[in-house]
Amino acid sequence: MAKNANPVRGTRDIMPQEMILRDDIESLILKTYRDHGFERIETPAIESLDYLLDSEGGENLKMLFTIMKRGEKLSLSKDADIRELCDIGLRYDLTLPLSRFYSNNSQNLNLPFKAIQIGNVYRAERPQKGRFRSFKQCDIDIIGDTTFAAEVELIDTTSKALERIGFGDFIVRINDRRILSGIIRSAGFDTDSVEIVSIILDKKDKIGRDGVINDLVEKEFPRDNAEKLLLMTEMLTEENLDTFEIDDEVKKNLKNVIQAIRSLAKDSYKIIFDPTLVRGMGYYTGMIFEISYGPYGFSIAGGGRYDNMIGKFSKESVPAVGFSIGFERIISIMMEENKYKPADYKKLALIYKSESEIASAVEQADQLRKLGYSVSLIKGKKKLGKQLSQLETYGFDYYLDGSKNEGVKELGTKS
Repeated sequence: MAKNANPVRGTRDIMPQEMILRDDIESLILKTYRDHGFERIETPAIESLDYLLDSEGGENLKMLFTIMKRGEKLSLSKDADIRELCDIGLRYDLTLPLSRFYSNNSQNLNLPFKAIQIGNVYRAERPQKGRFRSFKQCDIDIIGDTTFAAEVELIDTTSKALERIGFGDFIVRINDRRILSGIIRSAGFDTDSVEIVSIILDKKDKIGRDGVINDLVEKEFPRDNAEKLLLMTEMLTEENLDTFEIDDEVKKNLKNVIQAIRSLAKDSYKIIFDPTLVRGMGYYTGMIFEISYGPYGFSIAGGGRYDNMIGKFSKESVPAVGFSIGFERIISIMMEENKYKPADYKKLALIYKSESEIASAVEQADQLRKLGYSVSLIKGKKKLGKQLSQLETYGFDYYLDGSKNEGVKELGTKS
C-alpha cells in the first residue's frame, strides 16, 4: 500500500514557478536591508526550551513545537511536566534567537548592531487558509540604540523594502505599550492584569467591541472597567494625546516618530496613531507598530521595542527594537493580485542527442549562460515537435538543437 505523499498538515510544497517569485522577492528585500547598513546573521531553528518558555511570547507559547529528550535524559515519571519530557523546541519567531545570539557574541559586535534575519519559524497553528505551521519571516533589528531614531530607521527601511517589491498606499499603525498600559490601569485594571487585558484588546479587529467586552467579563473583570477601557481607547487620538495623563517623554517620542515618518513617506503611504494596537508578544516594552495593506484582515509587517529581552541572557540590559515582514503574507497577496512579474530568466532548453555529446553540450550551455540565458541540458526525443510542446508547457521560453547550426529559437516558432 502506497504511503500518503501529502505534506504534513499545516505545511505545503512549493512549486518551481512560485519559488522564482519567492527568490526574487527575498533578494529584493535583502538588498534593501543591506543598502541601509544591516548585516545578515543566522541562528539555529531549535532553541533551549527554558529560553522559549521564559520569553514572554504571549499566545505563541501555547503553539510551541517541543522536542522530546532522548536516552538517559528522558524522564517518564507519572506526573512529568513539559520541562521533564522536553529540553529544546522550534523557534516561534526570530526575536528570541537574536537576543540569545547577541548575548553570546556581543564581544565581537559593534553597537549599535543592525541585524538581518531571514528564515522559517514554527508555530502549532490550527491550519487554515493562509496560515501555516512553518513560515518565513524577514526581520531587521537594531540593538544598542535607546533613541527613537532606531524606530524611524526601521519603519523607513521596511517601508522602502515593501515599496521596492511593488506595495504602496499601505498604512503604518503605531502605538506605545506604555501608553496602552497607562490607559488599562486608568480604566480600573490592576498592573498584574495589564498583559491579559492587552491580549484580549488585541483581538478587537477580529471580534469587535462587544466581543472584547464579553471576553473581559468572562475573565471575571468588571463590565464597567471593560466598557470604560473601550471608551478611553476610542476617545484617544493623536490630537488629544496631551490631555491624557501619560509620561511626557513617551508622548514626545511617539509624536517625533510619527512626524519623521510622515516627512519621509511623502504621501506614498500613511502613518497613524492607533491606541488599540497591542501586538501579541509580552516582551514589547515601548513603541509597537504594524503595517496593513488593502482589504486584507491581517498585517503584512509588525514589530516594536523589546528593551528587556537581552537582559534575560546576560547581566546587563541592552535596548533593542525590531521590525518583521510577514513573507508568506506578502507572497500570497502578490500571487492573488498578480502584482509582480518575476525577472525574465530567458529559460532555454539545450537539446542534445546522445551521452557522447554531453561535454560539447556543456560548453555550448556555458556560452549561452554568458549571454544571459538560464540553460537546462535535455536529451532529445524522437518526436522533437511533441517534446518542444512539453517544454513550452514546463515554462521554457527558448530552445537550441545542439546538433544543428541554427541558433537559438523561441518556443512557439519551431520552424
